[in-house]
Amino acid sequence: MPTQQEQHSIQAWSLINRKYLGKGIRVKRFRKPSRCQVRNRVLLAVLMANDIKLSQLAEELGVSSRSVSAWVYEGRIPGKKNLDKVCEFLGYPHHILFNRTVTSNSPIICQPSSSRFMRRTLTRSPVDNKILTGLCMVHDLSVSDVSEWMHIHPGTFRKWLHQGTLPSPSFQDRAELFFRIPKSILFADCILNES
Repeated sequence: MPTQQEQHSIQAWSLINRKYLGKGIRVKRFRKPSRCQVRNRVLLAVLMANDIKLSQLAEELGVSSRSVSAWVYEGRIPGKKNLDKVCEFLGYPHHILFNRTVTSNSPIICQPSSSRFMRRTLTRSPVDNKILTGLCMVHDLSVSDVSEWMHIHPGTFRKWLHQGTLPSPSFQDRAELFFRIPKSILFADCILNES
């Protein structure tokens, strides 16, 4: 038979268990979208530059939102059928949107809140290099930030974004080094428009 002090302790634990454990364990069902880790920066860049939400893409393709989230945040590559749908819908070949070397070697970044600088860039004038513009949005970088860090004039960088000009090979190398994405992907819009 438990003593009075042990009995009091058992009753206290019983109340605690009923109050907290009786409700079940609460697990958050969805990730907080503002601080997700991004693996496929190129796909997210194209979506952000075109102002397409993940749920909209999922609805257009007829797949679950969880699948699209896995493509962006976990770097998964969709099956053949969905891969063809995504590439056709966004207008890029699969080796640009789902490049295995880029997703596996890219740094995992936390997606910041949407950049007000790049939103203004999108609304003020048309953008021809969607991938490069989207990457600035993914990393929350302004035109002046990127041009300062890459040691180029802001007007030159704006030409890359708005006019789709293909820079000289030395500037392409600087951009590749800065974003850690091959120049063939960074300037894919310029290359595809020329051909």
